[in-house]
Formats: sequence, structure tokens, C-alpha cells
Amino acid sequence: MPEPTKAEYIVGVDLGGTKIMAGVFDARFQCVSRNKISTKPERGAEAIVKRIVRCVQDAVDEYDLSLKQIRGVGVGAPGAVDPDTGRVLFAPNLNWTNFPLKKALEKELTIPVFVENDCNASMLAVYEKELPSKPRHAIGIFVGTGIGGGIILDGKLYSGFNRTAGEIGHMVIEVGGPKCNCGNRGCFEALASRTAIFRKITSAVKDGQKTLLTEMLGGDLRELRSGDLRKAIRKGDKFVEKVVEEAAEYIGIGVANLINVFNPEVVALGGGVIDALEDEMMAIIVATAEDYALNGTMNGIQIVASKAADDACITGAAVLAHKMTKS
Repeated sequence: MPEPTKAEYIVGVDLGGTKIMAGVFDARFQCVSRNKISTKPERGAEAIVKRIVRCVQDAVDEYDLSLKQIRGVGVGAPGAVDPDTGRVLFAPNLNWTNFPLKKALEKELTIPVFVENDCNASMLAVYEKELPSKPRHAIGIFVGTGIGGGIILDGKLYSGFNRTAGEIGHMVIEVGGPKCNCGNRGCFEALASRTAIFRKITSAVKDGQKTLLTEMLGGDLRELRSGDLRKAIRKGDKFVEKVVEEAAEYIGIGVANLINVFNPEVVALGGGVIDALEDEMMAIIVATAEDYALNGTMNGIQIVASKAADDACITGAAVLAHKMTKS
């Protein structure tokens, strides 16, 4: 039974377009309890706030705590976020524009809440827990439903002039390319995210392309997951292998662009797609980055796969809340 007298616990929240996850972290920074529910973005912002609150409360209750024992809550939110005001400026996957998430959650929870972009939060987790050498400059690229990034410069999270730096997924890599959720065409995210990969596969299947995925899952592929791509490739599906290789090449181009601009010591790749397809993608990503980076700029730079997986955002959000509430 946890000690009930002192507010020494922190909660980290991962707010996504499909799921909300909350984790309770103790003073040693171990996750002692977690809870996950669906987001249901079609219900609107106020309903999502209620669901975040419920997710936090259930995670706290699971460890026999009360909210009075929680020092602060960190939230990793998708899209452009102003961490100073706690507003989500633009989150296409939630249909939010300029939503005051910090204010709304503090009203419900009555404890301090700190909001950051979800990939910035994930990068904090990677930096604190996976890069013990604490490089001065590091960049994270997180490939999942979309693609996001986090930038560490001089040991600190870089947020830029308008506090929205790190929107790596919206670099335009292919002019006139596929439409992105942000409204532009040819964004990194529209070419190499899980959504982009699945869209390319399902479109080809509708046009008659043969693939082992339809034998595994049925014709409409509604239950398709990143892990299914790995299984199909290992069973010899050349079509799926080609689609995944193309996505890996786009990721490699994105890595090269960031190396050319920032020249970090480390580029860390994470997210569900990398987690599921590391063996199939990483060598292609590194080789492509070497091809596209300016000659000599990659000397000594590490390109690594993050091991944080699904816990990266809740951990990083907890790191944020811990830093912001330290006395």
C-alpha cells in the first residue's frame, strides 16, 4: 500500500487521436499504475477532456491513491501546442483549433497540468532514459499514425519562436504528393506514416494487387496492424516488402534533411511503426540518410531505434510535470 501523506506522485498522459493513456509515476520515476481508454474525437473537445479526467482518475485509483497525492499532470498532445499557455493550437486528428487544454483539465482535476506536444514529450523520455551520455544535440522522429519529432539543442527541448518547433512530419518531401491531414500535399507524414503505408496497401488491394495480408485478415483489411506487415514480409510478401521499403526510404530522406539542418549527435527513431518493423526498416533508413546527407556531415552521428515504445509519451509527459513542479 503506498504512503498516503505526501504529494510525491506524477501522472503522465498520452493524448492520441485513437487512445488516451495515463501512467502514475513514483518518486523513483517508475510507472506504478496505468490506464488506457479510447479517445472518441468525434464527440468533441469537452467530451475528450472528460475522458482524459476519467483515465487519470482510474490510473490513480488503481494504485489506491487520491488526486491530492498527485503533484502534477503532464500531457503529451498531438499537433501544434503552446506549452506556455497550455493551448493546443492545431490538432487535425482531434479537430481542435486553439483549445485551452491546460485550463480545462485544471478546472476538472484541481491540480497543476502542463501540456506539451506529444512527440516533444516522447523525446524528453528518450533523452532522459535512453541516452545516458546526454548528447548536446539530439533529434527524435516518431513514426506512428502520423509522424512527429522532438528537438534537443544544447541539452534542452527546442520549441522555437512560436513554441511549435519540431513539426517534422510536415516537411514537404514530395511536391504535389499525397494529401496530408494538415491540408498540404507531399508531407513526410503523408508518405511514410502508418496511415500512409496502410492507405497505399488498401488502395492497391482494391485495384487487384495480390498480398498475403488478405489471406491473413480478409479483403477489407480493417484490422490491419503494423505487426501484420512484419509477418507478411517474413512469409515472403514482396508487395508489402516494397511498400515498407519505400516508406523507409522516405524516412531516410527525412533523417538526412534534419542532419543537414541541425547536425545532431544522435537521431532516435521511435513510434509504433519503428517498434514493429525495426529489422525491416532501420538498415534502409540509415543507408538512405547516408546517400542524401551532405558529404561529411554524418561523421560520428548515431541513428538509433528507440526502445521506449508505447510508454515514451506518458514517461516524457511525467518528466515534464516533474521538472515543472520541482520546488
